[in-house]
Amino acid sequence: MAKPKGRKVSESEVEMVEVVLPNDANPLGSMLGGKVMHLIDIVGAIAAHRHSRSVVVTVAVDNLDFVNPIRVGQLIILRARVTRSFHTSIEVAIKVYREDFITGERRQTSSAFVTYVALDQQGQPTKVPPVIPQTAEEKQEYREALARRRHRLAAAVRAHRRYFEKQKRKS
Repeated sequence: MAKPKGRKVSESEVEMVEVVLPNDANPLGSMLGGKVMHLIDIVGAIAAHRHSRSVVVTVAVDNLDFVNPIRVGQLIILRARVTRSFHTSIEVAIKVYREDFITGERRQTSSAFVTYVALDQQGQPTKVPPVIPQTAEEKQEYREALARRRHRLAAAVRAHRRYFEKQKRKS
């Protein structure tokens, strides 16, 4: 199988904007964290799909914090772009902002790195093209992605070991 041709980071960039409505909020008028996570997964999957040109599935979400609330009536803006790809996996950086459309004030509320795996038509992992970083920021994110991946894989091994040990004891 031929090695996939590389793609620039800019080819995967996605921006998604929604108005926060009452059905998206908790009793305090702040957007539900689960709704934010849902939108993060969607925008990240679109970026990964643009890069891989295949179906992708979510395999990991790195450290997601909710720093500032997003209120009913404000805009939620999500920006995503691929930072690096490995054999079959793709890391996507996602930043979330709120915008008051009356004042124009914009503030970052969350960020996360989400990892996706590309699948072929039989649902099996498939090779993805390499990332071609061009700007200084893209090159830095690309370099840092390897350390994040190593940390993510080590954490997954520990978590899976604990989970499967509990399952064995129950059997």
